[in-house]
Amino acid sequence: MWRRGIRPQPAARPREAPAFSLIFPTYNAGPVIDQTWREVYRFLHQVGPGWEVLFVCDGCTDGSPELLVELTRELCDRVRIVQYAPNRGKGYAVRRGLEAARGHWRVFTDIDLAYNFEDVLRLAERLRAGADVAIASRLHPESRLLLPPRLQGYAYRRYLQSLVFARIVRALLPIRQPDTQAGLKGISARAARLLLPHLESEGFEFDCELLTACVRHSLTVAEVPVCVRYSDAASTTSIWSMARMIRELWRIRHTWRSRPLFADEQRKKINPSDRKRRKAA
Repeated sequence: MWRRGIRPQPAARPREAPAFSLIFPTYNAGPVIDQTWREVYRFLHQVGPGWEVLFVCDGCTDGSPELLVELTRELCDRVRIVQYAPNRGKGYAVRRGLEAARGHWRVFTDIDLAYNFEDVLRLAERLRAGADVAIASRLHPESRLLLPPRLQGYAYRRYLQSLVFARIVRALLPIRQPDTQAGLKGISARAARLLLPHLESEGFEFDCELLTACVRHSLTVAEVPVCVRYSDAASTTSIWSMARMIRELWRIRHTWRSRPLFADEQRKKINPSDRKRRKAA
């Protein structure tokens, strides 16, 4: 889909920004890193120099940053590792990755690759086509689910849980997308510059705050079908974590309702002479 370009010769001037950045928030991923890196390595060779990859190590204590440095040495010109301590949460890691990324379009996804690279490319194309923000939707009519028979009950429980959570989100926030928590999303550099200074969430509620900010700033959000793979049942959301999410949704609701709409902010930037001219017109 992307043509392999000619690599520029080393020069003193800064490298040209890549078209896309792919961001992996990472916390003590352990043995998952080896398999993920093999897939990322193949992907980078497939798509050519238009992509960069960032691993954001969110206070890792299992040696993940050191392992990543060793694994990515061959492609260190296209792969960067951002690390800090202590652990701050997935939302904070995603924000750090989006801020550090250089791509014109910036995609983030989970380190365990629950979504394959065909999904990543499909979402990236929606961004290139003009969407300010693009999100994977497991509830899209064209989405598919791959799982072994033993996990059918787990997948159904997750589906019901998602429906309940979506109702709560729509009751509290101005979000109409039915699937806010899918672990694959993307944003243009322009939208990142506009939204990131206003985002405060550090946990899994980051997705809801991002979509709320899109509504308040009148940004388009494209929903993209995906193929979801379940290999285990380790990610079931607990009652405690659900309660925490609801508390965070209330915080987001209170924070963003107190902020002016994007149109109001634009009006405030118009100087008095411009207002007089517009009224005269």
